[in-house]
Amino acid sequence: MIVNFHSETTSPENKTTPQSELVSLDRVAVIILGGGEGKRLSPLTKMRCKPVMSFGGRYSLIDIPVSHSLTTGLRKIYVIGQYLAYTLQKHLFQTYLYHGILQNQIQLLVPEERDGQKIWYKGTADAIRQNLEYFSEISADYFLILSGDQLYNINFRDLINFGVERDAGMVIAAQPVNSKDASRMGVMKIKHGDTQVVDFHEKPKSQEALDQYRVDQFTLHRMGNNFISDKNYLASMGIYLFKRQTLFDLLLKDPREDFGKHLIRTQMEHKDVHAYLYDGYWEDIGTIDSYYNANLALTRHNVDRTEGLQCYDECNVIMTKSYRLPGVKMVGAKITDALLCEGSVIEAEEISNSVIGVRSMIGEGTTVKDSILMGNEYYERPPLATGECADNPGIGKDCYISRAIIDENVTIGHGVHLINQAGHTEYETTHGPKLYVRDGIIIVPRGAVIPNNFVF
Repeated sequence: MIVNFHSETTSPENKTTPQSELVSLDRVAVIILGGGEGKRLSPLTKMRCKPVMSFGGRYSLIDIPVSHSLTTGLRKIYVIGQYLAYTLQKHLFQTYLYHGILQNQIQLLVPEERDGQKIWYKGTADAIRQNLEYFSEISADYFLILSGDQLYNINFRDLINFGVERDAGMVIAAQPVNSKDASRMGVMKIKHGDTQVVDFHEKPKSQEALDQYRVDQFTLHRMGNNFISDKNYLASMGIYLFKRQTLFDLLLKDPREDFGKHLIRTQMEHKDVHAYLYDGYWEDIGTIDSYYNANLALTRHNVDRTEGLQCYDECNVIMTKSYRLPGVKMVGAKITDALLCEGSVIEAEEISNSVIGVRSMIGEGTTVKDSILMGNEYYERPPLATGECADNPGIGKDCYISRAIIDENVTIGHGVHLINQAGHTEYETTHGPKLYVRDGIIIVPRGAVIPNNFVF
């Protein structure tokens, strides 16, 4: 099933500066994969799909690949959703239907019933294969495949030109990594002095296996990496560029489910797989720890583009829905290294190293440190299903919150301390307010109510 989101106007301030193109960007279509169930990000993914998770207090993860595609000049974007697809549809509708910059369409593809059978995607390659009927009707010579849960500062024009210059059937965006990171990623062996991928291994477990994929400094230099470091391996970023027929032939030839685990090695038989080296910031949001650290990186103002997602770049704007909210109101609070989003009212004593999302309400005498407040969808909570009225979302007076993620629409009473005083790494409460600890980080789930003077 396809859901369309489109607008007929383009605002002048969002036009990109033309750059050298070896293929018309109108002939490149983008496929953004919504991913699986996101179990490692639970409980944050219990009520929403992973690409819709809040990031930086005001964005959703899906905004990053969509925005970078648009600022590159790509206008044929297909988002494949599966789990809790309604939340993805809602965000795309609210954000891009009224954004005023799309001349063509963003389409959402979700599983549907065909010939009396319910279609369910089994992996990255299978999700595209199940929609080949739609993709074969697109006027495109290349397909750029992205993930809906990654962060990066990429203009895709260079990657596309790289693939066209080399007449590559498949291009894999690759990042130099050290041996520790390489063991948890897909790594490539590169032809000496070239960019051709001659072998690929998904998450090598032993050092002996990993050593076979070490890339020499001469080859890294020829690929554009001029820095000598311990990053002697090239890891796949899960970003692929395919020639149209190459993609279709591969999906029909190899019926397996996943590009990284299965199909890359099949395509290497044609000796037309090349690695595009990207040495900037990139993060795969696959765990609570990676999500937490990527958010807090935004509180530090870095000129270095490898240190975090760049949100203050007029040439690569990250778009999201318009909140139409007033600016932040602060009353007497001490603020250090914090990101404060619109519509918030902060009467706290101290906020440090924290992201404060839209419509956050923080009471007097409260301290928030090393934490993420996702913000709220409303100031006044609607009546419950029982008809009862509940307290409005926000954090009360005289609270102390440290190393925590507070999901949306949470109500925290007065005098609450969330400090993980027992030092849990993984934990889930069995009585009282429902709280979680993942990777040593406290998580208060969406819509939770924490009573006055509660201590954890």
